[in-house]
This record gives sequence, C-alpha cells and structure tokens, in this order.
Amino acid sequence: MCVMVQSSLSYGQTRTVSGTVSEDNGDPIIGATVQIKGTTIGTVTDIDGRYTLSIESSNPVLVFRSVGFKNQEVALGNQSVVNVTLDRDVSSLNEVVVVGYGTQRRSDLTGSVSSVKSEELTAFPAINVAQALQGRAAGVNIQANNGAPGSSFKIRIRGGTSINASSDPIFVVDGFIGGALPPPEDIESIEVLKDASATAIYGSRGANGVILVTTRRGKKGAPRIEFNTAFSSQEEIARLDLLNASEFMDYIQEIRPQFNSLGADTNWQDEIFRPGFIQNHQFSISGASDNVDYYVSSAFFDQKGVIIGSGFNRFSVTSNVNIKASERLKIGMNMFVQRSAQEGTRTQENSGGSNNTGVVAGAFKFEPDQPVFDENGRYTIARMNDPHDNPVAVAREFQNETETDRIQVNFLADYQLTDNLTFRTTLGGTTSSAREGTYLPTLLNAGRNVGGQGSITGRRSTLLLNENYLTYTKSFNNVHNLTVMGGYSYQSQVNENWSATGQNFVTDAFEFWNLGAASVWQRPTSSLSDWVLSSFYARLNYGYDDRYLVQFNARYDGSSTFSANNKWAFFPSTALAWNVSNEDFLKDNETVSMFKIRGSYGLTGNQAISPFQTLARFSDIFTVVDGRPTNAIRPTTVANDNLTWETTAQLNIGTDLSFFSDRFYATFEYYRMVTRDLLFQVPLPQYSGFTSQLQNAGRVENKGIEITVGGRIIDRGFQWNTDFNLSTNRNQVLSLPNGNDILYGAFPGHMVGLGQTHILREGFPVGSFFGWIYDGVYQVGDTFIPGGGFEQAPGGERFRDLNGDGILNANDRDIIGNPHPNFIFGWNNDFTWKNFDLNIFFQGTQGNDILSYTLMELDLLSGINNATRMALNRWTPENTDTDVPRAALGRARRVSTRFIYDGSYIRLRNLALGYNLPYDVARRVGVQRARIFVSAQNILTFTNYRGYDPEVNWNSGGAANGNLNLGIDYGSYPNVKSYTLGLNIAF
Repeated sequence: MCVMVQSSLSYGQTRTVSGTVSEDNGDPIIGATVQIKGTTIGTVTDIDGRYTLSIESSNPVLVFRSVGFKNQEVALGNQSVVNVTLDRDVSSLNEVVVVGYGTQRRSDLTGSVSSVKSEELTAFPAINVAQALQGRAAGVNIQANNGAPGSSFKIRIRGGTSINASSDPIFVVDGFIGGALPPPEDIESIEVLKDASATAIYGSRGANGVILVTTRRGKKGAPRIEFNTAFSSQEEIARLDLLNASEFMDYIQEIRPQFNSLGADTNWQDEIFRPGFIQNHQFSISGASDNVDYYVSSAFFDQKGVIIGSGFNRFSVTSNVNIKASERLKIGMNMFVQRSAQEGTRTQENSGGSNNTGVVAGAFKFEPDQPVFDENGRYTIARMNDPHDNPVAVAREFQNETETDRIQVNFLADYQLTDNLTFRTTLGGTTSSAREGTYLPTLLNAGRNVGGQGSITGRRSTLLLNENYLTYTKSFNNVHNLTVMGGYSYQSQVNENWSATGQNFVTDAFEFWNLGAASVWQRPTSSLSDWVLSSFYARLNYGYDDRYLVQFNARYDGSSTFSANNKWAFFPSTALAWNVSNEDFLKDNETVSMFKIRGSYGLTGNQAISPFQTLARFSDIFTVVDGRPTNAIRPTTVANDNLTWETTAQLNIGTDLSFFSDRFYATFEYYRMVTRDLLFQVPLPQYSGFTSQLQNAGRVENKGIEITVGGRIIDRGFQWNTDFNLSTNRNQVLSLPNGNDILYGAFPGHMVGLGQTHILREGFPVGSFFGWIYDGVYQVGDTFIPGGGFEQAPGGERFRDLNGDGILNANDRDIIGNPHPNFIFGWNNDFTWKNFDLNIFFQGTQGNDILSYTLMELDLLSGINNATRMALNRWTPENTDTDVPRAALGRARRVSTRFIYDGSYIRLRNLALGYNLPYDVARRVGVQRARIFVSAQNILTFTNYRGYDPEVNWNSGGAANGNLNLGIDYGSYPNVKSYTLGLNIAF
C-alpha cells in the first residue's frame, strides 16, 4: 500500500476508515486512489482492491479515482467502512478501438466503425461469434441459415455487393486475416469496419466489410482464474398447423376415393422433435507482470438438437502470451486449437430427388394415417408421390457425421527502432482438416435399392500469412499529429479434397468405415487448388489541433487468381473529419461533449472466386469407344485473359454526437456503394460449345442510412443503459450484360418443374422473386382465361393476365417479391440495481419477403402429401367464399404471390437476470467474484409468417447462392427458444 504525502493538517480525533473499490462486475480495482477531498491525503488500493486510511477531519468527503473509471465522491459521516463500485468511463473521446494494422482513439476516427464489447458477446450461450453479434451493430445483417446444431450464419455488411462472387465479410483475428474464430467467451472486443476509409487497407478483400476480432489478454496483477458455465434447455420456436389423420382422409378421399386409411393418427412433428440441450463451459487462467502477460483458456460447447439424431460439440483452446524482451523489443504468440463434430445435418432440409426427403420435410409431408412401423416392424414408406421414407426412419437410421480440426498459430514481434518508429512483423499459419462420413442403410428405401451406400469425404486447407509494416508517430508543437504506416503482406492457401463411395454392402454394420466391403464402387474424386496474394499497403493520418483530421489509405494487391493481364490492382481511399466540439465556440459547452462530422470515399475489391477461373479448363469424362470403357478429357470452360477484380466505390457521410459528458450519444451514417466489373457467368452462344464464361459485366448498387442512439437513461442507484441501432439498405442492379433480364431457378431438387423462379433485372434487387400474381379462385360463371396447363374450372387457381392478351403463359410473370428487408434493428437494454442486473435485447427485420416452398408443398392441395389446416377452407361447391383452391389431382406447382409471405419479425433475442455476490461474501467463500444468472432466448417472436420461423435461408451457402437464393424456405431445421441457467466465478 502506498500513502500519499500529507500537505495540510487537520487537528481532531483520528479514526480509521477502510473498504474495497471494485468494478460493477465485482472485480477489485488495483491501484485506485482514495483521497480526502481538498487535501493530498490519501492512499491506493492493494491487489484485492482494499484500502485503509487514517482521517482526522470531522466530516470529510472521500474521492475515489482510477484510470478508465468515473470519479466518485462519498461523504464519510460516521461510517468506518466504505465500499464503492466505480463505473467505467465510456467516454467516446478516449476509447481506443482497433483498426486495420493499428489502433486509434475513437475521437480520431474518420471512418465508419462499430464496436461490440465482450459483455455483449457473452450475454447468452452462443454457438459462434456471428450469433453473438446478431443485432449488435448498425448496418450488419446476420441471419441463421437454419437452426441445426453447428449451422452457419449469413452475414451481410451494408448489403450484398456481388451476384456470382461471395459477399461475405473477412474476419481478422488478432491481425490474422482469415483466422479461425474463437468462442465468444475468449473475445475482448469486435470492431466492424464498414466504409471504404476503414476497409480499403484490406484492398481486394474489403468490399464486403471487415470484422476485426481481438481476443482476451492477461491484466496486470495476480494470476486470475475464471470459470463460466451455463446449461440450456431448448425447444422449437413454432410448429406447422397440419391436418390430423381424420382431416387428412376427408381431404385426400375427395380426389382419391380409393385411398384407404391405415388407422393411425400420427403427429410426425411429435415424433421427430425432442427437448434440446446445451452445456457450455469455459475455464481460463490469466495474469500479467511488468514484462509478461498471458491468457490461456479452454472451452467446451455441446448441443443436443431439438430433432432426434442431430447434435454438435466443440472443444477449443485459446492461448495468448506477450513478452517484453527488452526496452525496445516485444514478442508474442497467439494459438488456437479446435475440434468440432456435427451429426444429423441431413435433418436440415430436403436434399432433392426422389427417395431422399429430409427429416423436416418428411414430417410435414408424410401421411398422418400411417404409423411409424408397419405390422412387420418395418419403417413405413409414403404411399403417395415418390415412395420416400418416413421422417423418423431418416432421423434414426441415416448416418451423417462431420468432424473438423483446426490449428492456428501466429507469432509477432514489435521493435521500437526510434522513439517514433516501430516495426512489426507477424508470421502465422492455420490448417483446417475435415472428414465427413455418410451411410444410407438398407433399412431406408433408397439404401435398400442399392444394398446400402457409404461415402467418406475429406478436405484440408493450409493458410500462411506474413505481415511486415512500419509505423511512424510524431507530434509537432502540440497541434500537429502525424501517423504513417506502410508495409508488405504475403498470403497463400492450399486446398485439398477427396472422396470415395461404395454400394452393395454385405451388412450395414460397417457404416462408412469399411468401404472396401462394398461390391459396387463409385468413381473416387480428388482435387487440389491454391492461390497467392501479395500486397503493399500504406496509411497516413494527420490531425490538426484535435479538430481537423485527414486519412489516406492505399493497397496494391496482386493475386494469382486473376489473369496475367490483370493480376494487380490499386485500392485507395481518403477521409476527412471535423471535430466541431473542439472548436472554441463549443469547447467548453456543458451540453455537447462531442460533435464530429466526417466523410470518406474510396475503392475496395472482391476477389472471392475460385482459383483457375481465368484459364481454359478441361474435365475428365468416362465414355465407351468401340465397346471399350475409355477415360478422356474434354474442354469445359473457355479462357478469359481480361478477368479482373470486382471493384466497389463507396461514399460515406457520417456524424458522431454525444451529450452531457458522453451520457447520451448518437451516430448517423449515409452511404452509397456501387460495385462494377461484376464477376458474372455470361451465357455464350450454343455454337461455341460452352454454356457460359466468367466475365466482368454489370453493376450493383447498395445505399442506405444507419442510426445508432443510446446512453445512460437513469444513472443513480438504479441504472438503465440503452443502445438502439437501425439500418436501411436499398439493393438494386444498375446494369447487366446487354441490359437483358437474367432468369434462373432456385428450388428443391424434386421441384424441377418450377423452372425459372428468380430474376435479375436492371433497377430491381438481386434475387427478386419472379412469377404469377394469384387472383384467388374461379367461381361458377367466371370467364376462364385460357392457357396451357392452367386450370379452367370452378375452384381452380386464378392468375392475372398481366399483358392483357387474353392468354395465360410465361409472359404474364413479373417480379412478385423482394427478399431484402427495408430495415433491420437491434435494441439492447441493461438495468442494474444493487447486486442485480437485467438485460433485455430485441432484434428484428422489416419488409423482407419469403418464398415458401414448404407452404407451396402443403397448400398445393394436389393429393401428394399432407396439408396445413388451410385445406379445411378449400373451395367446394358448398364453400365458395374462399381464396383457397379446391383439391385437384395433378395441379402444377407455380411460383406466385400465393406463396410469397411477409418475413418481418420482432424477436426478444435475450432476457437475462443476474445476481452478483457481494464482494465481502464472495471473499468469505473463497472467490473474488461470483455471478449467477438465468436467461431466456427467442422466447417471443412477433411475426405474420405461417412457416416454422421467418429467419430462414434455404440453400444459401456458397458464393453465388449466398446472394441469389435469399429468403427461401423449404424444410429448414427450425430455430429454437432456450432457457439458460449459468454461473460466472473468478478466483
């Protein structure tokens, strides 16, 4: 304990006051100053946050101070023990945020950057960073692809910038581009870089935004041990309202009079769903001395899905060590190791084709009059349409297991060449390998037809990265601040894939672990690809008197992915900002704490295509020549020596405001992004012998507004902090090759008759739904509009004749839906009172449409599967006041407004109540901090969507599918609601 020098004396009775100084989470604050107001008499807290002070004043006021926290004053009165909790000083002026290749004070930022802190990321057990980030940052739209354990999330920062190439942002973990993402519990903060001035430093990969992840580090003091654990029960958010056996038989016998009931009344959703469960545990040790800081953590996540046969588990180790080797040299190492296993992924959706119905699709389609097993103890098989298995058989018997390992190590060294010049070098590598095994046993219909089928697929990816850069920082005359950074980067990746498949096994017992036991072997496959990216980059920041800020970024990228004519490209940006609040007329204003106006413009790129796309490529074929099997090769793509990067030009204008010593804050942004030279598969003439060629053609625009507001609404014994963000984005195609519409189909494999379901058209959003306008049903006496394949009978589907030619055909289709939301939002609220804390977090989207193939399958009423209870209101001669068509055999599937639904929703994403054990009580039981909490996730969803859940992205994986197939629902694994009990302990 250190006692400050006494400069004034007060005479009177001496007494002693003691206590603790801690953070709001219960952690002790080491080195906090405790001082008698108006004097220099005081002391500082020890390693446990404790202090003791002798006082002679009769009624003194104690002032508690610590760097990074707000000062607090306490009138002593007759107290002898004073325990205080200091609030963190969240001043936006002094907060340091991570940017590309460095850090900056928030007050010095010229670009658009959103920050998310660790306490927000760990508000509830999240499967990964994307789920934890959902709704937390303006302009960042995150949706679950489905609710399956271990499933991925679709992330869009300010919309999709591409059509055929990926629009996924890049992740940078502790400076490692494309690094493995640790669990949320091991993350200190996340910065989302959105505009060109922030992302241009990443050049050819910055067009879709950059997410910077900073993992946790050891803090100075004694070794700290933390244990976090949580257990969650889960259930599906909703179920489909389907016909029971009696209602189903009434409907089906109306068009299939000979169809007899098998006597059961099976609720197939009851059969496949079960209570889900999550356990999530994390254990860490950290600490720091003057020369070394360290953080080592292990985490285990295990989820049993709400559908039988599905699950996911993950074990990881995160380690960060930094050493001050000398006064000028610092070295460090970051390491991350992870193994994950996923099973039952087939339950997510229908995989297409006959006999291959997935679990969820099977549960809503399968006849409810059938039992799970027939009289011989075999799984029942569908009697209508294709003879596919019932969903319980698929869930229990189909084997699908994926195991993935990832190891990442990154070494770094900082050397201070002079007082103003620092050199940093990093060398890192990550390797990821995965094995997926599947087995279709003879207990299932499709497996029985081939004597069982097993396959194994393997893949391995190795990524190497070396960064070297210099940073020069200098201040002149206390008004000029200059930072210059420049460097070189080299990155390479090698991808390997292989697979083998066998059929006709003597027994199902081998599953996929003995393909040699198959008597019919399928063709094995293997592939190898690699790429290299070499880059030069630089940034200049200049500030005058903390009022006027200028930034220039530039990156010069060379990629092996592109042709010899276009391997290199230049991506510059510039930004200006004016700190109005530092001007003399506002400098001492007690109301306005910060007022900054900023603007930026720059170019970023997208090179997210596979290697070798510029080259003329050949594919192997197997054919028969003169009666002999022959292996051969044939040309499959034509070369394009002029293929180059997609380039996005972005304008951003923003303002940052805070009031009353940063108690309230607001940020407003306007942006416009235009992506040119789209990497586009352009159709080629049939006589060329090729179907298409990847070319640079077309432009896409995204523009929108982002608003973030928040603050400390109540700041007394009871506290309320709130943060609200809202974002709009308008996506549209500006130009296409020759200005022509491009039609394409996106649907489950067994719905091939649908044909063209989507359109790319100038002036409209990417991935617009394309089809007919549904005008209800024909009534007796109506005039039927003729057209091949269209119904012309009372009760039949009626579609609008758009072009007025008196005939229904393909020319009467138009854009009928937009999968992009009008706006997205997130609203977070934190309440604290004494040792209690409450979190309420809402998230949602508004204005996006969903094309539901699920409801098309059910409400088609063509007698090929079960239906929703909408069928009870179908047209009959006795029930004509309806827009639900009659039951009709052979009705064709058509994409129309009948199956386009509003996908808007508001969701209570998290509701959590916690209690922090008082510091003195915690110490008595041998812990430094203890918090117990209960929480609930997704327990309330307000939506008009009739499907399982509006948060769907069927078949949206991969580069092109990620933008072309938005807003589609078919047989997707439903999202879940969770109830969690957790404990956080620090020793």
